[in-house]
This record gives sequence, structure tokens and C-alpha cells, in this order.
Amino acid sequence: MPQTALVIEDDLSLAQAIDKKLKLSGFSTLTARSVDDALRCMDSQRPNVIWLDHYLLGDKDGIDFAAEVKAHDDWKDIPMYIVSNTASSDKVATYNKLGVRRYYVKADHRLDEIIADIKAGAGS
Repeated sequence: MPQTALVIEDDLSLAQAIDKKLKLSGFSTLTARSVDDALRCMDSQRPNVIWLDHYLLGDKDGIDFAAEVKAHDDWKDIPMYIVSNTASSDKVATYNKLGVRRYYVKADHRLDEIIADIKAGAGS
């Protein structure tokens, strides 16, 4: 049975590209564009890994989502990978305190590279 990745990305075309590349790498996928949509996805199916953008649709951002996941006993151990356009030191420090697996700046990494990292970490 394939690993399930939850992709939380507000940019629809980018979310579709990520979804396609994850599927080609052997993952099944769930996608969401807001924190509320992502939490609904997690209520219905627990993912094995989370791909999270910082900026999302709605009033909440990736930090809000990460904090909710880490506070939930059934979800707190799911590895999270932050993939964002910006990397302020405060933002990265906050995500690190929340226990994210890794923080990527979109412009500095190809999707294939991030997916390879996620795939390598999926077994751990």
C-alpha cells in the first residue's frame, strides 16, 4: 500500500504539479488549499507525510496548521516538510520548534529533489 502525502498549497497549478510528481514517485495524495480543508482531510484519512506551504488560503497559515497537528495526539508524529517562498529566521525557528522535518525555499529546490528527500524520510 502506498504512502499517503497530504499536500497543502494555495497555488492550484503548483499543487497539481506536486500532486502529479508525488503520484509518479509512488505516493497516494490528498490536497488542500487552506488549513480548514487540510484538517478535514486529516479527519477522514491520516497521511503518512505532510507537504506544507506557509501561505495558504483563508485566515490561517502553515504555522497555525503545524501547531494544530503537533497538538493532536494522533497526528503529532507525522513528518512535515515546509515548502515556502520565504524563509525569515523567525518563521524557520517557529517551524523548527514545532518539530517540522525540513524547511525548503521553493526557489532554491526542484520539486524532484524535495520529493526524493520526503521519500527517503518516509520510512523513518
